[in-house]
Amino acid sequence: MVADTENDIAFLCKYPTLLGHVLVAPKIHHEHVVGDLAEDAYLQLMALVYRVARAVEATVEVERTYLLSLGSQQGNSHVHWHISPLPPGVPYHEQQFHALMAENGVLAWTPEQASALARLLRAALVN
Repeated sequence: MVADTENDIAFLCKYPTLLGHVLVAPKIHHEHVVGDLAEDAYLQLMALVYRVARAVEATVEVERTYLLSLGSQQGNSHVHWHISPLPPGVPYHEQQFHALMAENGVLAWTPEQASALARLLRAALVN
């Protein structure tokens, strides 16, 4: 867990392809990123995305931060945002969607490593 507000939640991706990959989602089920959210709820969610992205950038080495809302009616229809920090030095052909695809490999890390990173992110989020 990285952040837990009244309406939204942020947590580390269970199968990250990039160190520091965080998901941010509303607690209430919504399926359409702009059609199902009132403007104030959308802006509140995006404010959390921004704050968490800043915490990620303060915690892990980042060349570029990808922010995406993915999903479909066929799989993972709940609205959510991915915060995916691309580290420096990744060859261009391995960036962007390639860097996010689990088919290209996920990080091998322990629950203890994930917990340690989450603690760092929470600390950076407060500052």
